[in-house]
Amino acid sequence: MPEYIHVSVAWPYANGDLHAGHLAGAYLPADIFARYHRLKGNHVLMVSGSDSHGTPITVEADKLGITPRDVFEHYHRRFLEAQQAIGISYDLFTHTDTENHHRIAQDFFRILLERGYLYKKTQRLLYSETEKRFLPDRYVEGTCPVCGYENARGDQCDHCGSLLDAVDLINPRSKTDGSTPVVRETEHYFLDLPAFIERLREYLADSEKERRWRPQVLRVSRNKVEELKGRPITRDIAWGIPIPLPGWEDKRMYVWFEAVMGYFTASVEWADNIGQPEAWKKWWYNPQAKIYNFIGKDNIEFHTIIWPAELMGVDGIYAREEDGTLQLPYDVPANEFMNIEGRQFSKSRNWAIWVPDILQRYAPDQIRYYIAVTFPETRDSDWSWQGFVTRNNNELLAAWGNLVNRVLKFAHKHFEGTVPSPGELREIDREILAKVEGGFPRVGELLAAVKLRDALAETMALAREVNAYLDRAPWFKVIKQDRQAAATTIYTALRCIDNLKTLFAPFLPFSSQRVHEFLGYDGQLFGELRIERFQEKTRDHEALTYHVDEDVVGRWQPSELPVGQRLRTPQPLFRKLDLSLIEEERARLGQPRESESLPGQAS
Repeated sequence: MPEYIHVSVAWPYANGDLHAGHLAGAYLPADIFARYHRLKGNHVLMVSGSDSHGTPITVEADKLGITPRDVFEHYHRRFLEAQQAIGISYDLFTHTDTENHHRIAQDFFRILLERGYLYKKTQRLLYSETEKRFLPDRYVEGTCPVCGYENARGDQCDHCGSLLDAVDLINPRSKTDGSTPVVRETEHYFLDLPAFIERLREYLADSEKERRWRPQVLRVSRNKVEELKGRPITRDIAWGIPIPLPGWEDKRMYVWFEAVMGYFTASVEWADNIGQPEAWKKWWYNPQAKIYNFIGKDNIEFHTIIWPAELMGVDGIYAREEDGTLQLPYDVPANEFMNIEGRQFSKSRNWAIWVPDILQRYAPDQIRYYIAVTFPETRDSDWSWQGFVTRNNNELLAAWGNLVNRVLKFAHKHFEGTVPSPGELREIDREILAKVEGGFPRVGELLAAVKLRDALAETMALAREVNAYLDRAPWFKVIKQDRQAAATTIYTALRCIDNLKTLFAPFLPFSSQRVHEFLGYDGQLFGELRIERFQEKTRDHEALTYHVDEDVVGRWQPSELPVGQRLRTPQPLFRKLDLSLIEEERARLGQPRESESLPGQAS
């Protein structure tokens, strides 16, 4: 019976372009996982969107002399275009400044307040006497009180990963003008996280017992839950979701509190968009459904503790009693970080692989393949341009692309461009077919367990097995002496390629579609990604959406390539990369990007 799989993907701050670290940390793993489950025939709902309200956006707006809306709308559009181009197949990629998200986030606030999970408390915060305002956490830097790193942010230390309170920074300074802020008191609402400790312990214990979570995710979560304390959910800032209470007009919701709600709000929005307003309940109120949160390791606490606590606190919202209980995340397969040429990503120093930039020079599947084989699933990994070129040439091109090209060309030249009749299969043919077809349960099991690197390695190993089969089986040299033997070999190889195409498809959707067409099939392996505009009461907004016909799902199984099917003329799947590209690309690192004028930017 088909499963209900919800793929919740981290929401990027809309203050700059997406980079390879985003793809490696959350977006590409989520896409591969979702594409597999669609091929399997499961009901997949994959959602995310731009985080429109984070203080990184207001920091960027202040720096450029434009409004936060100008910044987030500009980068939201670039997110849509980049993810469409590289094939991240969201059912909905929206943003957090929609009326739908505002409304539901405010409902969450009211429900939590009514149920006693929010309380008011006077807070000591940093205040800039030169700017006449309280400084949001991202507007403050200083020395980390945990590890001594001198450029820690007011909310988190990028060096040791500790979540911080800005007033605890040593030698704090304003990022805006460098002045030293003072401590002042202000009143805010706090989420009573200690009220959920027992339920969170049970939740984590169940996850550990069922061995669903990665050890590092469970370890971080279990440590954090034992030290929970109330956490402020409002702040003194003008940009964000208003607090739905009189007298609180000058404050907004903390982004960490409302952005995680996006997995729920985007599901509701998706259901409205397709004209089935209650369709989201098939995942959120279905005890058999599985909700996966794809994130980076710096967001573990928010998704294994804070978001589940919020869901526990509002359980029953938007639902009838008979709908049941809101489902908590089934698994949180957080990835570690991807470094670049041995150094950590740095936006300020432009030490990054920007997605829009790299897409101008390389095909999407070349990028997807290299990131996938170097996924930081259990430890930090490294983007190396030497590795990118070598993996492309020696694996993607030599082991897979050349296999497809030489077999299809031979079939066109010697068998009139059709799938030849094999006659009786030999032992060597049956063995390789059994190996490749056996990849469906093996690779599928790894994909379902979110062991994506292993799944890709297993698939590439099968492609090498088919190459080895061609080295042993009679075909190329015997075509004139034993045409039937060559036909048997080419038929077997074509069937293997047909199956490998599907096994590679979650990782390499663009080239797999081309192989699908080369083999003479019509239709799509996957659906179509579109950028669409949706109208709300006061304004419209753009989103990325995924559209698929029902007949393209359920392909995760061995295929029977019809004898006599007409093949299309093949073209090379991948291009060989010159070794000179290594130094060219390394030279780009750290260099200033071309300046880009945002709408409304001051001159």
